[in-house]
Amino acid sequence: MNTPPAIELRNLSVGYDGTPLLQGINLRVEKGEILFILGGSGCGKSTLLKHIIGLLPPIAGEVWLAGHCFAPQPQEVQQKLTRLFGVTYQSGALFGNMTLQENVELPLESFTELSAIARAETARYKLAQVGLLNRAGHYPSEISGGMKKRAAIARALALDPQILFLDEPSAGLDPITSAELDALIRQLATGLGIAVVVISHELASIESIADRAVFLDPSVKGILEVGPPAELKARSPHQRVRDFFNRRLPG
Repeated sequence: MNTPPAIELRNLSVGYDGTPLLQGINLRVEKGEILFILGGSGCGKSTLLKHIIGLLPPIAGEVWLAGHCFAPQPQEVQQKLTRLFGVTYQSGALFGNMTLQENVELPLESFTELSAIARAETARYKLAQVGLLNRAGHYPSEISGGMKKRAAIARALALDPQILFLDEPSAGLDPITSAELDALIRQLATGLGIAVVVISHELASIESIADRAVFLDPSVKGILEVGPPAELKARSPHQRVRDFFNRRLPG
């Protein structure tokens, strides 16, 4: 019996007010895979993410998550399926008036019937997974930028999702902290068997941990190319893809 992919986009078209920014997107992301979404500013990376996680309805096509049709679907159906994935945003979006443990407990309180003791134990376990158990009682203002990113990931993992979406996770981090975060992302994908989709321009991260990269381009209103980063860098037939990976200005 074939296992369904973690994510499957079927002829997906996305955009605003019925005008497609990207169209005809077909893509599969397998469990345990780390996929990076790349492309220049305005190419539709964030728009695509918003449609995949249900913040915006698709113009056409379908989004399937772990074998379930997620979009288009009525809001009440999507609400039940949101436990399939966790999301972190560039800012981390932690609540400043809550400790890290309380931040991680929040989705448990909203979406489960766990007791207060069970919620606390689960939150501490998730913080331990990202190396922050000793900071459980700290507030976001009391920790570093890298720790905030880790805490946001812990919160995204609170409901044991099958998919993790990370929007610019390394933004604003120094190279060493960024490399440590990359190692954590790889560890989570491998250890938990979850699919990880990352929006990022950080070449070091892409070349270090991405299994595949998707390059979006407005000239084709969709995917220009997809494949392992090393292959895209060395053998892409598209000049703009090679320029991106080799840090060259367009000729």
